[in-house]
Amino acid sequence: MPLRHDVRRGALMMLGATALFTVMGALVKALGDRIPFPELMFFRNALALPVVLLIGLRRHVTLRTRRFPGHVARALTGTAAMSCSFFSLTVLPLAEQTALTYSTPLFVTILSIPFLGERPGIHRWGAVIAGFVGILIIAIGQGAFGAAHVVPPGMPEWIIWAGFAAAAVHGLFSGLTTMLVRQLSGTESSATIVLWQSLLMTGFSLLALPFVWVTPTLADLPLLLGIGLLGGLAQVLLTEAYASAQVSSLGPYSYTALVWAMLLGWVVWGYVPGPAMLAGSALIVAAGLYILHREMKRRHA
Repeated sequence: MPLRHDVRRGALMMLGATALFTVMGALVKALGDRIPFPELMFFRNALALPVVLLIGLRRHVTLRTRRFPGHVARALTGTAAMSCSFFSLTVLPLAEQTALTYSTPLFVTILSIPFLGERPGIHRWGAVIAGFVGILIIAIGQGAFGAAHVVPPGMPEWIIWAGFAAAAVHGLFSGLTTMLVRQLSGTESSATIVLWQSLLMTGFSLLALPFVWVTPTLADLPLLLGIGLLGGLAQVLLTEAYASAQVSSLGPYSYTALVWAMLLGWVVWGYVPGPAMLAGSALIVAAGLYILHREMKRRHA
């Protein structure tokens, strides 16, 4: 799809995508204490697949590709990122989990060295360090100890720290996914990339089902359906956003997910973010926005 350069349309699509992804995350968290996260991943991918296929059929998207290994690699990193995200959602407050997943721009900056041959300057390196300091503040501050109440009874306390680590490592796999998508986009359309992603990630998550399956109750089914449909619609909106305007102009709007996460965490679970959470989040968001600013400045130089 040709780039429209319609920033208003792109911003609206991005705002919608971040809102839907955050609500989907809240549903994952609500089900995570009784349904294993790999099973939730399967429903997320499988139930979103019809939405993606429908969009693909309307646009006459083809699966023909000469870069199948690249699509497999992208789906593997995407599955790893989703695994980290869904696991961390089951043990961390929604706002803290959302803030930690914003580490992606930090890892993208680091990964641009081996993947793209870039040499980040002192400004971007400073932003990366500040972002990781924000992650540490959230992990070792009040947030880490305040999260204990969300761990189901009988679960070991170390699971909290595993959740913090998974949320941060999500950024690494998400950054790898970004690098692979950049490489694929040289010859593949965004719709083809999304279609292969949905098909392969559904297949990968299916492989884990025999080992983790827990039969959902009737009350769980609407929530599982919501996870799949919201995830599929959010993915479509995100693709439309990037097809409407430059990524650099849409980046700031993606951080509205943190506002939604704080609001939902307060309304649904009564969780009020502490000073460590707010300070750490501010550092991570500021680092991400500054990296985006430097990238825009570099491109227009």
